[in-house]
Amino acid sequence: MKTIIIIQARMGSSRLPGKILMPLGDSVVLDYVVSRCKQVRNVSDVIVATSVLPQDDPVEKWCRNQSVSFFRGSEDDVLSRYVNAAKPYQPDCVIRVTGDCPFVDYQLMDAFIQAMEQNPADLVVWDGELPRGLVAELLTYKALLRIDKEGQEPRHREHVTYFAHEFPGKFSRTVVSVPQALRYPKLRITLDTEEDYALCRAIADAFPGNKLMPSSEVVSYLNLHPEVAKLNAHIKQKPVV
Repeated sequence: MKTIIIIQARMGSSRLPGKILMPLGDSVVLDYVVSRCKQVRNVSDVIVATSVLPQDDPVEKWCRNQSVSFFRGSEDDVLSRYVNAAKPYQPDCVIRVTGDCPFVDYQLMDAFIQAMEQNPADLVVWDGELPRGLVAELLTYKALLRIDKEGQEPRHREHVTYFAHEFPGKFSRTVVSVPQALRYPKLRITLDTEEDYALCRAIADAFPGNKLMPSSEVVSYLNLHPEVAKLNAHIKQKPVV
């Protein structure tokens, strides 16, 4: 089974512009995301998918300097960006990751791939609530193409897998149970505001020189340091529609 990871990443965040290239630890946010994705077993390539806008030229430059595969496509039609980024690779499966999740769980991605190999379906879903910012999404390339063909509303174009979740009867699913060590949905481990950035910096400082600490250790750290977890506990996620 040929699997690729596509990381959607752009500089034009409304609440925290340029967040994906902001300093984190001894590197930048996007380096954390890419480095962790490269730890996933049985993945043939990791691709950063950014937009064609000039403001995203620094993303291309970073990818070139780091020898990271990249693709540039539509800023708003993220679904088409994914389809076109994946097309040259003709994969069996695609894992969707967002560039603002520096502590994305690569071990959970391993579990998703294993589940898809053992019980093939259109996509993998998880049983159990997670902190925001740890999970990725795995679906077949064929399912991605179906979503692209049938999902024509703006919400479907902006949010890559939204159509599949809005119309669950159209897609088969393989379920993965989330480990108990990750079941802390009140934690917010993503990057969308200055408060999120403060929390991510605190985590990076707690694991100096280590971009690959297991996500379970990140969760444990936040549970042991509630003063850090409180930094962004009041932040509300923007609605999808």
